[in-house]
Amino acid sequence: MSTGDSPAAEIDGTGKLPSDGEFDGTGEWIPLATGDVSHVPGMTAAEVYVFTRLAADKAGATKMDRPEDVEPHPYTGRVYVALSNNKDRGAAGKAGPDEANPRTGNKHGQILELEERGSDAAAKTFRWKLLLVCGDPEDPSTYFAGFDKSQVSPISCPDNVAFDEYGNLWIATDGAALGFHDGLFAVPVKGAERGHVQQFLSMTKGAECCGPIITRDRILVAPQHPGETDGATAENPGSRWPDGTGSIPRRPSVVTVWEQKRR
Repeated sequence: MSTGDSPAAEIDGTGKLPSDGEFDGTGEWIPLATGDVSHVPGMTAAEVYVFTRLAADKAGATKMDRPEDVEPHPYTGRVYVALSNNKDRGAAGKAGPDEANPRTGNKHGQILELEERGSDAAAKTFRWKLLLVCGDPEDPSTYFAGFDKSQVSPISCPDNVAFDEYGNLWIATDGAALGFHDGLFAVPVKGAERGHVQQFLSMTKGAECCGPIITRDRILVAPQHPGETDGATAENPGSRWPDGTGSIPRRPSVVTVWEQKRR
């Protein structure tokens, strides 16, 4: 369960930054089950493990905007959560905006950064910040950790996250709602470059970017469900990736990118 540290009136659903200049607050982990003991009234431990989201709802957990991936930083221990989007945020009968999910009708998602108390993975409390509130940098509802928005790449619908050996965060997107293809983006999470989002590559038409692996000399990504576009059919696919022509059907694949060494 998370709580923002800004007055509730400052979180109006537009994504406007609160007066302290960032979206941040504290949180507390809610135990759902321990071994074969359930802490959720009306549910057995087995039911909690199978229907975890429903159990969390019953326990009063904060409803987030479609969590897709959770990864710890390799050096700092901070945890990064990709929240892809939630077009129902603020709709009738749905959860309204809060400081961790500050936009109604959230089409573009955000990246949550949390640090458990004492950097202890067993801690029951934590502090959190939004590293990114994604979308078009020209949109006033976006936020890039305070970095100059005129210098960043547009990014929409973060899905998978990974880290390189320097501790930079890499973000793969799914369902980019800005009129361009999904892609892979890099962003430092500390120092003067914190929040400086830069696009590294773009997917083929209709494909989700997923499964990034970042090594010293190469990057691997998986273009998933290429050609999945409105109106596409098996006979008239939106893409014939990776073959490009002929009658071969579209296929998911794994792509490797590396630097070509100059001779």
